[in-house]
Amino acid sequence: MRRGMRVGRPTMVGSMARTAVVVGTASAVAGNSQKKQAAGAQQAADAAAYQQLQQQQAIEAQVAAQVAAQTAAAAPAPAAAPGGMTDEVIAQLQKLGELKTAGILTEEEFAAQKAKILGM
Repeated sequence: MRRGMRVGRPTMVGSMARTAVVVGTASAVAGNSQKKQAAGAQQAADAAAYQQLQQQQAIEAQVAAQVAAQTAAAAPAPAAAPGGMTDEVIAQLQKLGELKTAGILTEEEFAAQKAKILGM
């Protein structure tokens, strides 16, 4: 046995070291747990925002379809002038182009509405 060492009870330095290890481990575990919770909350928020965006796009598509249907049904296209299209037809085509550019209308929907306006 060495001289000056206690048998059975840890030294003060040993107790402090053990306490520091326990506290450090607890802090690391708590920090990892908080990070996981924050990441989970962020994923949930991202999923909710994505779902809201999808719903908004669906509503915009419905509104665009209604507007296009009303535009087509509201006034039959006047007879085209001998040399070109009327201002009304051009305005309707521009509105359709804007809806397509904004991503509200697909290429197929755009082509169908354009054909209706042009009487094809």
